[in-house]
Amino acid sequence: MSWRPRLIALDIDGTITRVGTEEVAPAVRAAIHRAVDHGAHVVLSTGRSLIGTRPIVDDLDLRGTTAICSNGAVWWDTTTREVVRQVAFDARPTVELLRELFPGAVFATEVTGEGNRSLGRFPEGDLWGHVREVDLAELTAEPTSRLVMRWIDRTPEEVSLRLADVSLGDVAWWVDNAEPWLTVAPMGVSKGSALELLRVRLGVAESDTLAIGDGHNDVEMLRWAAHGVAMGQAPATVQEVADSVTGTVLEDGAAAVLDRWFAA
Repeated sequence: MSWRPRLIALDIDGTITRVGTEEVAPAVRAAIHRAVDHGAHVVLSTGRSLIGTRPIVDDLDLRGTTAICSNGAVWWDTTTREVVRQVAFDARPTVELLRELFPGAVFATEVTGEGNRSLGRFPEGDLWGHVREVDLAELTAEPTSRLVMRWIDRTPEEVSLRLADVSLGDVAWWVDNAEPWLTVAPMGVSKGSALELLRVRLGVAESDTLAIGDGHNDVEMLRWAAHGVAMGQAPATVQEVADSVTGTVLEDGAAAVLDRWFAA
């Protein structure tokens, strides 16, 4: 085959791992390794915090690349194991507005590489690393790269409806497609914007980029890529912006995409 992507961006949850698990299916793992063996830059591009991303990087033994975490706000060098780029924002105005819009919601701000400060208690397993419950002042005392909110016992549709025609100010945000979960990042930060900066640094042509994802926070990434692929279970709004749609995560759809170029 005359063309293969040189920069491959992979979402984690719902793309290379099934939601609620930390396991990469054998077929997907093998396909990723074949792409690496062929010289492709494989970049995990995720809404997860750094502390939630590291175990997947280590499980796949990805070295010599960059992990893009917190929807583009945190970059981690997988060889030196150091944060090489970080963007943060003042979350207090956003939290104050969201508390009015979502009574009973719980909030957390990322402490990069360590865990989270939380305002209210999240369900077990929602947050990675050490979680310390604090008051509003301490929650927002320092700039953060990632603010998350869960509206307990509600649905993603209810979160989206409540946010319709509402401005959250100078931030970027996404509603999860499976949980009543909102992620907020600094204005101008997304997986797509981070990947474009990384592409330029690596000297990869725009035409040599591939991205695979399944969530609303993958839309900018799928639009950025020369070939953006939505997972089969992705919402219709995500599939609409993709160049193609593969099988679901249960069908190892990411492996099917990679095997198109790296099967041998």
